Amino acid sequence: MTQREAERRRNGAEATAVAALAFLAAEPDRLSRFLALAGLGGADVRAAAGEPGFLAAVMEHLMSEEDLLLAFAADQGIRPEAVVRAAHALGAGPWERDHA
Repeated sequence: MTQREAERRRNGAEATAVAALAFLAAEPDRLSRFLALAGLGGADVRAAAGEPGFLAAVMEHLMSEEDLLLAFAADQGIRPEAVVRAAHALGAGPWERDHA
């Protein structure tokens, strides 16, 4: 993989993670659960979003519940496997096999 391909893949993964955060934020219950599990208060999100690993944590949370993962994938019109690959590209959780 070339440097340019790796950068494009990383940028796509980050865009997916930002969309995942927006998806969580769209439903107060989803966002509250994420914040509680991440140990964050609502006021902390903006600061935490700039920290390394935050987007990976968003993706790990999304992958921790199959129903949540499937709902996000459907909302975005993408395959769940693409969400998992994006999470892996950001360093979230183990990726045991490639489904693409």
